[in-house]
Amino acid sequence: MLIQLKSILNFIQPPSLGLVNSTSLTMSVYSLKKTQFIPISLDAAWDFFSHPKNLAVMTPEYLNLKFTNELYGDEMYPGQVMTYNVRPVLGIPMFWMTEITHVMPKKYFVDEQRFGPYAMWHHQHHFEEVEGGVLMTDLIHYKAPLGFLGDIAVALFIKKQLEGIFEFRKKKVEELFPKK
Repeated sequence: MLIQLKSILNFIQPPSLGLVNSTSLTMSVYSLKKTQFIPISLDAAWDFFSHPKNLAVMTPEYLNLKFTNELYGDEMYPGQVMTYNVRPVLGIPMFWMTEITHVMPKKYFVDEQRFGPYAMWHHQHHFEEVEGGVLMTDLIHYKAPLGFLGDIAVALFIKKQLEGIFEFRKKKVEELFPKK
């Protein structure tokens, strides 16, 4: 039965895209890693990126990110919950709730989805002081919803959309913090 199901899935989506592997038919966990050098101090980088309201500045306008809850305090903290509406697919509004689960000031913070468009979202934001500035590294692990249909969506548009969002952010960071 399992072999027959894999054959059907491979017919729908060829195995060359890596959507159906030989050991599991469960939905895949994907990862995305992005690094960016920012020519500012670690204090300045942390000050900007640890303020949740700056997320809106770093998000493409087409996503129409709107916070729906009051944000307490000036900096993020473990346990902080943020809720917002976004429009990631065909302009359809979706509710997204994330929680800041870990914060090590001037080193890293982690946000995790509690409710939203992904089956799972875990986003690490790392900051490392280097010569002339800061190396910022984002490591995201995510699952699309809907099992193998979600895997197909990742191959067709989700991965490309995430790459585009981080390319937008890279350009926005370069605009906000230009090389000296």
